[in-house]
Amino acid sequence: MTLSTQFFTMIAMIFMGGWLGASLDTYHRFLQRSKRKYFVVFINDILFWIVQGLSIFYTLLLVNEGELRFYVFVAMLCGFAAYQSLLKSLYLRTLEYLIQTAISVYRFFLRTAELLIVKPLKLLYQLLVVIILGILNFLMVFGQLLLKICLMILKICFAPIKWIGMLTWKILPSTFTNYIENIFYKCAGFLRKVENIKPILLKWWKKIRKL
Repeated sequence: MTLSTQFFTMIAMIFMGGWLGASLDTYHRFLQRSKRKYFVVFINDILFWIVQGLSIFYTLLLVNEGELRFYVFVAMLCGFAAYQSLLKSLYLRTLEYLIQTAISVYRFFLRTAELLIVKPLKLLYQLLVVIILGILNFLMVFGQLLLKICLMILKICFAPIKWIGMLTWKILPSTFTNYIENIFYKCAGFLRKVENIKPILLKWWKKIRKL
């Protein structure tokens, strides 16, 4: 391995050490361990370290074809320590500012979408509901009025028939009218008996279905 390759390897590993520190802080900021369940934290930790290991190995592969030396770990430790002592506070403030900016932009677009899309759609929906209810109310009132007119017309049309029927009934012999009335009363009594028998038949039917 040439000196230039060793030099670039050390620079790359110092950078990866700083990258590892920044990644850890970013990971902890978004994960929020206290709010997550244990198995979720465990799985995320494994995935995080797998990704970091692959990133470091890929960088090492690009720089010196994946040759691992002791100074590689020293360079990574130096980069991590430099980040912790010099850049951590600045990075955390920048990260928090970016997060809050992203949240503010998201809320702005959400409110804009609600103002320009959701509220007009709600107003349009309410207007349609009012129009439909108004039309249905008008049709109901118009239908009731039309029904009353039709009933009045039928009453006027059938009034002569009613009068003729009443006169005819009075002219008929009393024996015939009494006979018709007796038949009517018998039919009415039979219907009342059927109504009384109906609950008994329903009870029997339920018992038969349970068998």
